[in-house]
Amino acid sequence: MPKHNEIADLKAALDTRYAELREEIRRELLQSDEEHFIDLAGQVHDLQDESLADLLVDLGLEIIDMHLTEVREIEAALGRISAGQYGDCMDCRSEIETDRLQAYPTARRCWDCQSKYERSYAVPSHSTM
Repeated sequence: MPKHNEIADLKAALDTRYAELREEIRRELLQSDEEHFIDLAGQVHDLQDESLADLLVDLGLEIIDMHLTEVREIEAALGRISAGQYGDCMDCRSEIETDRLQAYPTARRCWDCQSKYERSYAVPSHSTM
């Protein structure tokens, strides 16, 4: 398990990123509120413009969704810190490497288990038939 001071540093980084994400989500929601699709669609003059308006709305929603996913991951990591389980691999229960936690503070698996997980759940890029 990472040392107490390392956990404190990682918690501070998680808290900072959490605040940044919440602010970014707030800004994205305010911006999307100001630029409703109806407003964009009312300004379009052809199908190409309408497609661009659709794309912009979808992109804004996708960014918010990505931020919300990261917020949930940070909340889970902060919960593990509070429970004294931060740095424990969820699969093998061994210690997650400190280097991994510094690079990816919300990591739930050690390098080996994460590699196994990715191989098991990876989508093939080509047909296997």
